[in-house]
Order: sequence, then C-alpha cells, then structure tokens
Amino acid sequence: MTVGAAVRIGLIVFVAAILQVSVFSSFVVGSGPDVLLLMLVAIAFLRGAATGAVIGFVAGLIVDVAVLGTLGLTSLLLTITCYWVGRYAETTGRGRTYAPLLATVAATIAVAIGSYALHSMLGESVAPRVVLVNLASALVWNALLAYPVLAVARRLVGAVERHERAREVELVV
Repeated sequence: MTVGAAVRIGLIVFVAAILQVSVFSSFVVGSGPDVLLLMLVAIAFLRGAATGAVIGFVAGLIVDVAVLGTLGLTSLLLTITCYWVGRYAETTGRGRTYAPLLATVAATIAVAIGSYALHSMLGESVAPRVVLVNLASALVWNALLAYPVLAVARRLVGAVERHERAREVELVV
C-alpha cells in the first residue's frame, strides 16, 4: 500500500468516525445508519484483512475517545469484525455480487451482539429490547446503504491490485 493510499484511508476513517459520533448517533427512533461501520466494511472488503484490522482498531479508538466510553471496547469489536470482512473478501467474497451486502449484514449483527455481550460482561445495564430495536433499524439502514458506500469507497481508495493480493493457501493432506 502506498503512503498516499494510507493517508486517504486514514482521513476517510477519521471523518466517518467523527460523523458517526456527532451526526448519525443523534437519531431518536431506533438507530440511524452506522456510517462508520459501513465505510469500514467497504474498505476492509476492498483492501483485505490486514488493512481491515488496522482501520477497525483506529476507528474504534477514535470513537471510544470521542464518546468517553470504555477505552478499547469499540476497538476490539471493530478490529475483529473488519478483519473477518477482509478475510471473507480475500478468500471467497470478492467475485460475488451479493458478498458486500452479506458482509455488511453480518458485521452489523456481530457488532450489535458483541457490544451487548461485552457491556453485559462489564456489568453495565443494557436492555435487550433496546438492542433488538436498534439492531433492526441499523440492519435496514445498513443494508440499504451497503452498495452506495462500497461504490464511494471504491472510488476513494480503490481495490487491492492483483499483485498485492495474498496468495491462496493450499491445504496439503
């Protein structure tokens, strides 16, 4: 990855994190679109698992610091989720037309359930009903915006070049 691409990705992640915390988190009914998660999934889908893990960690750290939340909680969730999306794209998903939608829906569910589980383990009170309502709303928004955000991300950061992709691992028995 070139320095210019890394800087572009960093700026995109920073702006998406700030927009998520300041603008899109203020929806009153249910939850709005998770623009940060959408952009992270799109970038991880286009650039791979290693880039996905790094941007997930950085974006989660920005969100945790901005909302004064439990430091590292969002980083953990987004790192694991973006790594999984990047790995899915590297192995099976890149050539399929439904793969970005599937990755977005799976990432939305994973982050919501993971957040609920981690907050519960930390002893914080979380109402399952609120989590389900917010999850349903976020699923609808994120599914509707998955392909447009992917198109924007492809335009801004591009996909991994053919020679940059990791070689397939062959299982020898």
